[in-house]
Amino acid sequence: MAEHNLLEAVNLALRHAMAEDDRVLVLGEDVGVLGGVFRATDGLLQAYGGKRVFDTPLAETVIAGVAVGLAAQGFRPVAEIQFMGFIYPTIDQLVNHASRLRNRTRGRLSCPMVLRAPYGGGIHAPEHHSESTEAMLAHIPGLRVVIPSSPRRAYGLLLSAIRDPDPVVFLEPKRIYRAFKEPCSDDGEAWPLDRAEILRRGTDVTLISWGAMIRECLTAAEQLAGDGVETEVIDVATLAPLDTETILTSVQRTGRVVIVHEAAGNGGYGGEIAARIAEEGLYDLEAPIRRVTGYDTVMPLPRLEHLYMPNVPRIVEAVLACLTPA
Repeated sequence: MAEHNLLEAVNLALRHAMAEDDRVLVLGEDVGVLGGVFRATDGLLQAYGGKRVFDTPLAETVIAGVAVGLAAQGFRPVAEIQFMGFIYPTIDQLVNHASRLRNRTRGRLSCPMVLRAPYGGGIHAPEHHSESTEAMLAHIPGLRVVIPSSPRRAYGLLLSAIRDPDPVVFLEPKRIYRAFKEPCSDDGEAWPLDRAEILRRGTDVTLISWGAMIRECLTAAEQLAGDGVETEVIDVATLAPLDTETILTSVQRTGRVVIVHEAAGNGGYGGEIAARIAEEGLYDLEAPIRRVTGYDTVMPLPRLEHLYMPNVPRIVEAVLACLTPA
């Protein structure tokens, strides 16, 4: 089985989806001739032609609006926004049209579109290129928010997102676009949406995260294992709708929780996860829930970015604090 990095896995999934369904279209700024700012769509124009892969003006509102219109007419558009920092003009289309088209038309129309965007920090980019505002999108009813953490999951989750009958925002952690490779078969097998995955079993504490922070959590878990601490690591994968059941079942086993994300702590999605645990699993907890997050400030780009991002020492410190009797 060939090995691919996350970026290559995205390209592989797009190729597979376009080959199996001629309703799948790819659009966005520079996705055609250039192959995307990160080359995620490289070669698609040559393979499928200008009627199915086309460049758009530098107008994110237009990109999202065209995608909504195409989806309403039976196509399955995959629209790329070059960076999450540029996603804000699409909110009007996502909130007022894509997310509620099924309800507004009483099921007569649906909106099977995917909005892809690289997100998060870790590559020392300039301003507006390192946002992590997934909580804002997860707050929109009727919109799925999916974030892969590895090449295999990127391939399978993107195929599921494209095949889904409703709108999906697919956020790709660019910090790990080319960070590592793993075996990834182009077999067309979709990864289930709306389901968290336990990547590592443990009995002492549950680590919950998504995207690029999963690697930090797994590394922290390995380090903690050397000290006799068995950590369970959960990849949320789909933030909305959230797989609460998998999380609560894990909390029943461990009794302790640390939630990790690179977005700012204030209003971050970790707070939603903590609230659900408090509402439905409070009596399983043996210690307060802890969060390891970015700071409540604009990311200090580019030189101090590494101080903003959650890291292994901060995660280990939070886990040990959970295990320390009050």
